[in-house]
Amino acid sequence: MRRNRMQASRQRTIKQPVGVEGLGLFSGRPCRMRMAPAPPGSGIVFVRTDLDPPATIPADIAHLAPRDRCTSLACGNATVETVEHVLSAARGMGIDNLTIEVDAPEPPNTDGAAKLFADAIAGAGSQDQDDNAEALALLEPVTVTEGDAVLTALPGNNDCLDILYELDYSGTPGLERQLLRFRLDKDDYAAQIAPSRTFCLQAEAEQIRAQGVSGHLTEKDTLVFGPDGLIGNKLLCEDEPVRHKISDLIGDIALLGRRLTGRIIACKSGHSLNLKLVKALADRLLDASSGPVGTHEPLLDIEKVMRMLPHRYPFLMIDKVLEIKDDKRAVAVKNVTINEPFFQGHYPHRPIMPGVMILEALAQLSGILLGRHLAETGRVAMLLSIDRVKMRRPVRPGDQLILEAHAVRVRPKIGHCRCRALVDGELAAEAEIKFMLADPDKI
Repeated sequence: MRRNRMQASRQRTIKQPVGVEGLGLFSGRPCRMRMAPAPPGSGIVFVRTDLDPPATIPADIAHLAPRDRCTSLACGNATVETVEHVLSAARGMGIDNLTIEVDAPEPPNTDGAAKLFADAIAGAGSQDQDDNAEALALLEPVTVTEGDAVLTALPGNNDCLDILYELDYSGTPGLERQLLRFRLDKDDYAAQIAPSRTFCLQAEAEQIRAQGVSGHLTEKDTLVFGPDGLIGNKLLCEDEPVRHKISDLIGDIALLGRRLTGRIIACKSGHSLNLKLVKALADRLLDASSGPVGTHEPLLDIEKVMRMLPHRYPFLMIDKVLEIKDDKRAVAVKNVTINEPFFQGHYPHRPIMPGVMILEALAQLSGILLGRHLAETGRVAMLLSIDRVKMRRPVRPGDQLILEAHAVRVRPKIGHCRCRALVDGELAAEAEIKFMLADPDKI
C-alpha cells in the first residue's frame, strides 16, 4: 500500500458538539451520545462516560472485539458495541477526527441505519483542519473469502473509494440479486446510503430473540424477510438491503484509521469478511511503513537516534526510526535479543521483556516525535503520566518490536501521545503517554 496526500483535501472534524439519544439496536438500553470536535491526527475515539474512570476506546482494528452480526471494540474491560453505523456515518460524511461519548455500552440506534448519526453530523457542520488528509492507495489486489462470499480490494483512482457490492439471498423474495456501485467521497452518502436500515431473515430474528437480544424491536423497526418477503414494513427503495451492506462495509473499513482509495468488489460479504479484509490491509500498511529491519532505509539510524536522545546502554530502547510524519506520527524499531540485561532476571528460564521496558521504548519514541517542537521552544520533555496501559502479548528474545507514536495534542506545557507496540503485526502493548514540556533551567 502507498500513502497519498489527497489532493487539496484537509482532515475534517465537526464544528460543534452534537447529541443524539435512543435505545441500542441489540441491547435495547437507553444511551445518550455526544459527538465533539477532535484535534487533527486523533482519529475517531469512543469514550465510555458511564465508567469510573471514563474509558477511551480508539476506533481502530487493533481494538476489535469479536462479535456475531455486528462490529464492536474493546480496550481492557471496557467495550462499545455495534459501532459500524456510527463509523459509517462519520466516514461517509467526510469526518476524520471525532470524539464520541456514550453513557452505555451500545450507541442509540433502533433501525440500524446510519441516518441518525449522519443527520447529527450534518447539523453540527464540518470544518477543515490544518493537517492534510492522508489516503492509503492500493498497489496490488487483496482478496479474502469465507465460503461463497468474496471481498476484493483493487488499485484504482486515487480520488475516491469505488465500491461495487453484489447481494444475493437466492430464494428469499425481496433479497434476490441486487447490484450497486457507490463512490465514497464523490456520491451522496447522506441521501443514498445513510437511510438504509439493517435487515435479517425471519429465522435469524427468531434465533436472536430466543437468546434474549433485541426483544424491544418489532418488524416495524428493522427489515425482517420471511419466505414470502418483507414482513410488516416497506422498503425505502427496492435495493435498500444492498445499500445497507455498503453502509456496513464503509463503517468497518473506517477501522483502518485512514481514508482508503481504489476499488472494492464485494459479493455476499458481511462483518466477519469485511473485518478480515481490514486486518489484511492493516498488515500491508504495517509492512509498507515499518517492515522488518533491512527492508527499509531508516529515517534516523542509531547514530542520529543517539544525538536526539540522552539515553545510553542499557537504557536506549530505539534502534532506528523509520518514519516521522508532520510531527504527528513516528514509527521505530526495537530489536529484542537475548543479550538484553533484563533477561537475566526476567525470567532466567523463560525470558519475557518487562512491560515497563516496552513502555520506556514507547516513551523514547514519543520524545523523538516531540523533538522538533521542543527544539523550537527550547523545552525538554519530562514524563508526566502513563495511562490506559494494556499489555496484549508477551515479547521474547528474537522478536522485533514495531513502535508507533501518534501525537494527540501538543500545547506549550503539555505533550500527549497515543502509542502502541506490535510484533509481527499483532498488538503487544498500548498506552497513552503525557509529558510536561519544561524549561531545562527550572528542572
